[in-house]
Amino acid sequence: MITSSPWRTPDFRILFTATALSHLATNIGYVAIPLIAVTALHAGPGQAGALAALSTAAFLLIGLPAGAWVDRMRHRRVLILADLARAGLLASIPIAWWLDALTFGQLYAVVLLTGCATVFFDVGSQSVLPQLVGRDGLVQANAAVMTLIAAGNVAGRGAGGGLVQLLTAPVAVACAAAGYLASALRLGAIRGTAGVPAAERPARLGAMRGTAGASAAERSTRLGAIRRTAGAPAAEPPARLGAQIAEGLRHVLGNAELRALALTGTLTNLGSQIVNTVLPILFVSELGLPPGALGLFWAAGGAGLLLGARCARPIAARLGHGRTLGLAGPLLAPAGLLIPLIDRGPGLWLAGAGWLLAMTKTGMDNVLGVSLRQGMTPDGLLGRMNATFRFLLTGALAIGAAVAGLIGELTTVRVTLWVGAVFLAIAFLPVFLSPLRARRELPAGIPAASS
Repeated sequence: MITSSPWRTPDFRILFTATALSHLATNIGYVAIPLIAVTALHAGPGQAGALAALSTAAFLLIGLPAGAWVDRMRHRRVLILADLARAGLLASIPIAWWLDALTFGQLYAVVLLTGCATVFFDVGSQSVLPQLVGRDGLVQANAAVMTLIAAGNVAGRGAGGGLVQLLTAPVAVACAAAGYLASALRLGAIRGTAGVPAAERPARLGAMRGTAGASAAERSTRLGAIRRTAGAPAAEPPARLGAQIAEGLRHVLGNAELRALALTGTLTNLGSQIVNTVLPILFVSELGLPPGALGLFWAAGGAGLLLGARCARPIAARLGHGRTLGLAGPLLAPAGLLIPLIDRGPGLWLAGAGWLLAMTKTGMDNVLGVSLRQGMTPDGLLGRMNATFRFLLTGALAIGAAVAGLIGELTTVRVTLWVGAVFLAIAFLPVFLSPLRARRELPAGIPAASS
């Protein structure tokens, strides 16, 4: 039964705590892995760009089919396997470092494969959320999750910088691997039909209800049959993978509001990744600042995400969901133009303030935009819708990292920062110019899936 508050749903609380551990691990690795490349392997802009691009390239390579696969699979199993894979991959880095065998080739392979696991974790976690809390609870649940992610950015990136400075980058990566392992163990506690594909849930729930008046022996027999057939394919063969992917693309790109959300998120990620790719080189190699300073700068962005996530619901309740997104963009996004002013003096604080304000806008986008797109999508399309968004948004991270490496090699790190800042400053335009700007409420109903 869906309760009014997502916090009264045990499976949501489990998902929340597991996500907390997972994002803490992700953010520690986000700081530690580039610093290993810069400090231990002496990476330049091109190599740092390649490393950052490979960390998100999986969303371009398998992002779209992953959505169709997730719609066919059990979400809890997907989440657990993704966390276990990430834990094992990251654990290989400190082992190789302690054996004096770490190379760029290994780093490239680890971040690429970790990115593949992250594709499935992100798509699966966003797809299972409406099943856990119901569509009426999406805004509150997404606000909680996005607040968690923002807090993870603050704590994880701050902790990552501190761990690198105090215990070395490889030890920080080992801590990240432990975080993924703890997340996988926590996810194992999810029960019920929350992780079951949409096509299987009605049949399984009907079978479970059918045991209500049966004897203990009959219930045991029926439940055993349910478990034995839990992994069996539906009687009707699934649509071809290509057709399912195309349906997800049409659902997102054919809707003016969803298309605007996708374009704004893509531009935001492109700009932020161009900036983030060269920050380790600027802080450590050019400005001579300690790793902890980089972690704190990134933590300021996390504080902005946290502020935006916490403000999104009350502001949207007053102004409307689309109107809040439309107003936040021109008010906050141009602050990103302060980031390239960074130096060792007051410019560091000015750039930090610009980064915080730009990420505040992103935090609001995350809560309201994710709730809107989930509310506009039927259960059978959630995986493909989320995968389409992840393909576009996280694919932009891969492209942004590659662009940053290229610009950094051909010009300077400072020029690269300006390019990223401009993308951040104009990212609000697709939503601002779309019908979404006039929307006050979440959709009252969801469209029917075409298959």
